[in-house]
Amino acid sequence: MFGRRPTISSVKGMVAAANPHAAMAGARLLRAGGNAFDAIAATAATLNVAEPYMSGLAGMGMATCYIASEKRIRTLDFITPVPEKFDATKVKRSDVARGPMASGAPGNLAGWCELVRAHGTRPLSEILAPAIELARDGIPVSENNADNIGQVIPELKGYPDIFAGWSKNYTGGTGILPYGSVLKQPDLARTYEAIAAEGPGYLYGGALGRAMVDHLQSLGGVMTMGDLEAVKPVWLDPVQVSYRGVAIHTLPPPCEGFQYLLTLRILEGFDLPAMERNGLRHLDTVLRAIRLAAGERIYKNNPSPEALAEILGDANVDRLRQRVADGRPVIGPTEQWVEPQPEVEGVDRDHTTSFSVADAAGNVVCITMSLGAKFGSGVVIPGHGVCMNNFLYWGELDPRGRNFMRPGGPLALPTAPSIGLRADGRPVLALGTPGSYGICQTQSQALVQHLDFGLPIQEAISAPRARLLDGAVVQLESRIDEEVVTGLRRKGHQITMLDSYSLSCGGMQGISIDPDQGVLTGGADPRRDGYAVFP
Repeated sequence: MFGRRPTISSVKGMVAAANPHAAMAGARLLRAGGNAFDAIAATAATLNVAEPYMSGLAGMGMATCYIASEKRIRTLDFITPVPEKFDATKVKRSDVARGPMASGAPGNLAGWCELVRAHGTRPLSEILAPAIELARDGIPVSENNADNIGQVIPELKGYPDIFAGWSKNYTGGTGILPYGSVLKQPDLARTYEAIAAEGPGYLYGGALGRAMVDHLQSLGGVMTMGDLEAVKPVWLDPVQVSYRGVAIHTLPPPCEGFQYLLTLRILEGFDLPAMERNGLRHLDTVLRAIRLAAGERIYKNNPSPEALAEILGDANVDRLRQRVADGRPVIGPTEQWVEPQPEVEGVDRDHTTSFSVADAAGNVVCITMSLGAKFGSGVVIPGHGVCMNNFLYWGELDPRGRNFMRPGGPLALPTAPSIGLRADGRPVLALGTPGSYGICQTQSQALVQHLDFGLPIQEAISAPRARLLDGAVVQLESRIDEEVVTGLRRKGHQITMLDSYSLSCGGMQGISIDPDQGVLTGGADPRRDGYAVFP
């Protein structure tokens, strides 16, 4: 018990988010009588203020929801299409790393508003109030904030056309934002006030949208008002698999979360509880399953429903289980197309946020959303305080890839917000994480800790994890015994050691639910400023 994060449980509701200010915003809505859909939107908007480098209203995301009144799970996809005037054959990878060509149309605001419209109970003015107050009054910069922002400043300075606007918005033009200072975002506060008064139309066809398009086009971007006006979140039925008696649900393709489900299907065939937790057999089995599932996703991405059924079907899963068990090294890609894509120095894709809310009425919502890289494209819309995403950096410029970006075509992203139901159809778990192509990897590892080894949700999230990269590379947190690391190397894993807790392995938040007792327990990742809060 001592030396660990405390267990945070409640019967009145639970919010688990990557920042305490955001978690408290969600709890504030629950305490005022709102439901999980109101609270998740309040949490999302406040995350925009509290960790502006990870997510914002101009980003994209996905949600998995258990709707108590309907006794079913639905998913909401608010990943927007490739802009109609974007031509992937005429751009270089560096063009979509930062700057005006990197952004897809914002989907997050539309997604938050759709969740509230469909199932919420509170007006936008009440839902956005915590974000407005925090943006106007300011947020003390935490060590995590200062570290993340400090890391990106030298890289953004290499883009003088956008750095001045970014620096004015986030540093008052000083170019620094140290630990203990106060980050105020008055332009963003006014933007949220306008959205509270006018609704999402303020962006999708209104004044903010016009300012966004004009500024991006003045810098050489291709986004149009038509791209914004076409944004429409899509409700979809989930895809699911059973793991240890729990039905795990996430979004269907073009979402890439089926890699997560395939990993679980493979692991269902192994007696992991009989293995030593964090021992050689446990880790080798899980790492091999993850890499094989990643390869299936890459080679067979964006499958039709029929093709997805084959991928998750017994014949394919049995073949992959045999490959896990044969002991030969598993070497292959984990990211995008089978030929490595050149990365742009300083621009990584692991900066996302995931958060969950459950209320006393039984509703559960899990969202994973992002700007892409830290501060997305780096472009801030003058006078509005809105930072644009760089999600076109996730798409494939190689026409041989299954996710080659075609004008108006879908963007396939590796998020997997998930909800688990037990056999009687009642929710028992919400779990999501950031981490780009590590999302489906690290969620699998935490779920094994929780369901196979019986760790409580907080301990399962805190447990050591790994991130797999292309080839045979495995980045492993240093809390694993040295003899286990040696054994993994002998089995063909190219191990590189991380810190004991590394953001490379995600920043997971989750809620476990005891439906019989009505107890909701939050788990928040110590790799971030994660907190679980109840009303």
